[in-house]
Amino acid sequence: MNIHPTAIIEPGAQLGANCVIHAHAIIRRGTVLGDGVKVHEFSVVGGDPQYLKFDPAIESAVHVGAGTVIRENVTINRSIYPGKATVVGARCFIMAGVHVAHDCEVADDVVLANLVLLAGHVTVEAFSFLGGAALFHQFVRIGPGAMVSGGARMAQDVPPYTMTAERNELIGLNLVGLKRRGVPREAIRELKEAFHAVYTPAGNIRDLARAAAESGKYVHGPAREFLAFFAGGKRGFVRPRSHVAASEDDAG
Repeated sequence: MNIHPTAIIEPGAQLGANCVIHAHAIIRRGTVLGDGVKVHEFSVVGGDPQYLKFDPAIESAVHVGAGTVIRENVTINRSIYPGKATVVGARCFIMAGVHVAHDCEVADDVVLANLVLLAGHVTVEAFSFLGGAALFHQFVRIGPGAMVSGGARMAQDVPPYTMTAERNELIGLNLVGLKRRGVPREAIRELKEAFHAVYTPAGNIRDLARAAAESGKYVHGPAREFLAFFAGGKRGFVRPRSHVAASEDDAG
């Protein structure tokens, strides 16, 4: 373990083997770091949540998985609930200036680029990439393998294996990411079909996804994950630009 003399490790924090804590980093009580976690200068892990009704006497936590790298000036806040934890998974790369608010759940192998801001209760699933300065509303879900462009503003859920940009704008499938991860060609083809089954027809997205899932046509993991995603969530779903424009026209 390598802890710089100016770092602050509060009583009650737990550090795994071979952690590296750089100068002026702060690890608050209740924080649990897995093996090999690196925390760079001026980051604060386990700080109190930015929640006006929060009682600092509450015992809550932050859990960070093994091998995750937390770069400079990152803040990861603890849960607002007694006995609960804000979670960052294993092998994540959390770049400079990122904020992970209370009760977020960030899965394994996620990249949060510089200045990504996650509001409370955001869920980011495995192998997602969130571009620099992207903003995420509370309770938003980011599906596995998704890519969000830099500077995007997401107030709606981002389905698995998709690419999004701007304000809640769906671009298409993250095909390059799927190929890089070695997803079989047949599974990608089926995922494309599931994508079009949900987003091409007019109608309620949840209903279209449910009908596609119940059709029995989709047997590979990516397509099934994609369709199952639409059964949950509180925020609605991102849509292609043409769908967004049509919805705005209807509202007017």
